[in-house]
Amino acid sequence: MSEQDAVNEELRAEAVGLHSLKPAPGSKKDRKRVGRGHGSGHGKTSGRGHKGYNSRAGAKDRARFEGGQNPLHMRMRKLRGPNKKMSMPFEMFRTHTQHVNLDDLEARFDAGATIGLEELKATGLAKQRDVPVKILGRGELTKSFTVNVHKISASARSSIEGAGGTVQLIED
Repeated sequence: MSEQDAVNEELRAEAVGLHSLKPAPGSKKDRKRVGRGHGSGHGKTSGRGHKGYNSRAGAKDRARFEGGQNPLHMRMRKLRGPNKKMSMPFEMFRTHTQHVNLDDLEARFDAGATIGLEELKATGLAKQRDVPVKILGRGELTKSFTVNVHKISASARSSIEGAGGTVQLIED
């Protein structure tokens, strides 16, 4: 029998299969069995101690519970109404837009280009799909563009039209 045959025979004897799979040593341990007599180390009060909130059945910390301190949602001001910005501390009703400035358009597009949502997405200026795009007026514009977006600021509109371009708003 050659040396290679001996190695192969040894590998066959220790073959890994469903019959030989077992967890890593020390990775499994028995669960704690509480309330099974004082000899177990977890008898009587079952590791809960004496009295107090956590010794009772059904005791659990709620979300928002801050250990008896006045919680955040009660500390916030109590102004009502859905359409006042100062009444909504977490601004749930804020409208979101993706902002694109004129200097970004100047840098990424050639003169005479038609700029729509697909072109803005392709250049990485407006990546979010369901969020409206608004053109803002930062930067100087020397090229003329045809721009199709959801919103535009007054200064951006005057800059684009002053450079010989046109603006068309997308209606949703």
